Amino acid sequence: MDYLFDTPIPLPWLLADLLTLAITVLVMLFVIKKSRHPAMVLLEALAFVLFYASLYENFAVVQGWYLYGHSLLTVGDVPLSVPLLEVDVLITVLWLLEKMEIPTWCKPFVAGLFGLLQDFSLDPYSIRQVYTVGERMTGRWSWILPEGAVNIYGVPVYNFPGWTLIMLYATVFILLGREWFKRSGYRPVVGYTYPFLMIFLALLAMVSPLSQFLLWLGPLFSRGSNAEWVMLAFHLLFPTILLLVFWRGRMKTPLTLGQDLPVFAVIGLFHLADILFTVAGGYYEILWLVVMTSMVHWAWLGWIYAAGRKAPPHKAGFVLGP
Repeated sequence: MDYLFDTPIPLPWLLADLLTLAITVLVMLFVIKKSRHPAMVLLEALAFVLFYASLYENFAVVQGWYLYGHSLLTVGDVPLSVPLLEVDVLITVLWLLEKMEIPTWCKPFVAGLFGLLQDFSLDPYSIRQVYTVGERMTGRWSWILPEGAVNIYGVPVYNFPGWTLIMLYATVFILLGREWFKRSGYRPVVGYTYPFLMIFLALLAMVSPLSQFLLWLGPLFSRGSNAEWVMLAFHLLFPTILLLVFWRGRMKTPLTLGQDLPVFAVIGLFHLADILFTVAGGYYEILWLVVMTSMVHWAWLGWIYAAGRKAPPHKAGFVLGP
């Protein structure tokens, strides 16, 4: 990690980084308190941040897809806050899914939907946070778009399903790893091994041809084509249908502010910060999108919370994780 205290960091970027760090600390403290095997969940988070999200984000920078501005802490060319925010979303959506009465095979798609919604309010204003740092203009996050590529306010359409795939693959392989850990009788050697092995498999899936198909129907269509709109619609509608058909508000145990504070912090505070940064920056052309996406995500959380009020009380000793 590179320390950039000697480089001026615009105040909005610094505040966003500090918020992400604070929420990550909160999430990890609750993981330690609430998980059956906290060490394994923390290893899942570590593997996700360093060997999945950070590697993929740096790969994207090397490929010339986008660039990041200066940050308080970085992993290679990527602000540490980026993979930290992603792991916060992953851990809390897994947390939510464990409380919901929903088939296991549906969980990766729901995790993908929640990741997509989180990103929809973040990226449109992030690319507009452009400041003079040193002697040049730089953005917090800058896309290098090919001419004619379909986009939403300067962000390529496929970027949003990209968050879906990051969450989907991680959820698939982490759930497989947790099941392996359980079937082994919770053997420590399996517990210390599966987070890194499964995250490696998730990374392989992320860079496989399957991702190109799920992002823009490759190889039938190319990146930047209208096929990206089709796949965005699919990644929004398909998990929504799964929730309406296979979940229908059934909960194993309630969702409460005291017991599940990180869930409310991640979904609530990150979106609230997105709205505030959008207003403070005067990016009013995207305000409707940021607010609408936030409200949709909050509505899902509100439904889960309301459904949980009809569920049986917290079981004695109820814990999360593998």
